[in-house]
Amino acid sequence: MAKRQPTGFGGSARPPVVSPTVGNPPRGPDVLRRKVVGVLVTGQILGGVGMGATLSLGALLAAELSGSSAWSGMAATMSTLGAALLAVPLVRLAQARGRRVSLAAGSLLAAGGAVLAVAAAAGRSFPLLLVALLLLGAGSATNLQARFAATDLATDRSRAKDLSLVVWSTAVGAVLGPNLFEPGEAVGAALGLPLLTGAFIFSLLAQLAAAVVYRLGLRPDPLLSALAAQAVDQQKGESRAGAARLRSGGWEILRSNPLARYAVTSVALSHATMVALMSMTPVHLRDHGATLTVVGLTISLHVAGMYALSPFFGWLADRAGRLRTILVGQALLLASLLLAWHGASSQAAVTTSLVLLGLGWSASVVAGSALVAEAVGVAERPALQGVSDLAMNLAGALGGAVAGPVLTAWGYSGLGLSSMALVVVVIGWTGRRIGGVRRHDG
Repeated sequence: MAKRQPTGFGGSARPPVVSPTVGNPPRGPDVLRRKVVGVLVTGQILGGVGMGATLSLGALLAAELSGSSAWSGMAATMSTLGAALLAVPLVRLAQARGRRVSLAAGSLLAAGGAVLAVAAAAGRSFPLLLVALLLLGAGSATNLQARFAATDLATDRSRAKDLSLVVWSTAVGAVLGPNLFEPGEAVGAALGLPLLTGAFIFSLLAQLAAAVVYRLGLRPDPLLSALAAQAVDQQKGESRAGAARLRSGGWEILRSNPLARYAVTSVALSHATMVALMSMTPVHLRDHGATLTVVGLTISLHVAGMYALSPFFGWLADRAGRLRTILVGQALLLASLLLAWHGASSQAAVTTSLVLLGLGWSASVVAGSALVAEAVGVAERPALQGVSDLAMNLAGALGGAVAGPVLTAWGYSGLGLSSMALVVVVIGWTGRRIGGVRRHDG
């Protein structure tokens, strides 16, 4: 397997240019690429509604059904664990059947999770709620895979931009979602549903609609088109060898490819930092007298920070380099944690901290994901992307699991302070890579 090393501050050697027109001669590369991005954007908007409508309510419902705020972190833990467990199977499904089938399947699993969440609340069953949250994690796995689907047909000059546009589109639904708490309660009351479950109906409908969009819209399939292009002429033998390694190649790539290892770790630790602080914020605000409206607004602003400026960070990653953009993200994460440490008693400070947290996550994940896509060739990308999503969600699950006990023991300030360790690791590693690039260029 050929290794790809950066040629600038976070850039990479150019992978083979993919022609997405194999098997589809009437469509030009740019036309098909824009069509795919448009379908992914639509699906992400719908999936974002499903994610945003239930993310914070899961923590509140977990605290209520378990009888302790210490268990509220299990909402984020189970959701991210579900995304982690489903990441590799969904990627393998994409390799075998295409992104179209894989993304639709993930959305349908998330819809099933919404149904189970309502059933768990009706039956006052905390274990069933955990299973529901596990399945809802399929929505996160689908959203994560969609950002990589945007890179299947992209070139070096458009890869970060296309990826960031798909990430950005999630903001529309995800910002709207948390503000459906109270309308959801009204709908739930009209349907005779338990408290804190009405918004899951919106999630169900949104995920079903997303499944339809992916299933019908991704024709021809972007991943299958890219792999077909790699399977011709002198690239045929290399592509087949790469495809044969897809089932286990992701871990082999991490062991042998320093750029892939760095990119996957940076994305995973940035995600863990975000999940740890974000997942405990609704509980912290409620414990200090905030209403559901305030909680929903705070999470909406946080989600806006996560997604609204992702096109800017994609542009920055393409222009200034992936590594420099990751450093910008880590600086924003550090500012967020410092504010949470010093301003835990202020709703305004907490809200500002959550906005900075979202911005730092966006910069780090957009640039890091572009590096993941560039670390290997097309045939090996799905394997590495699956491992990246697995690592990202396992790190998030661990962050959510640890956050609850830390909040109980040391409060919100202690959670902000302890989370800084993850940021320091990424900053240090990024600095070493930048130093290595400078020595290489010199």
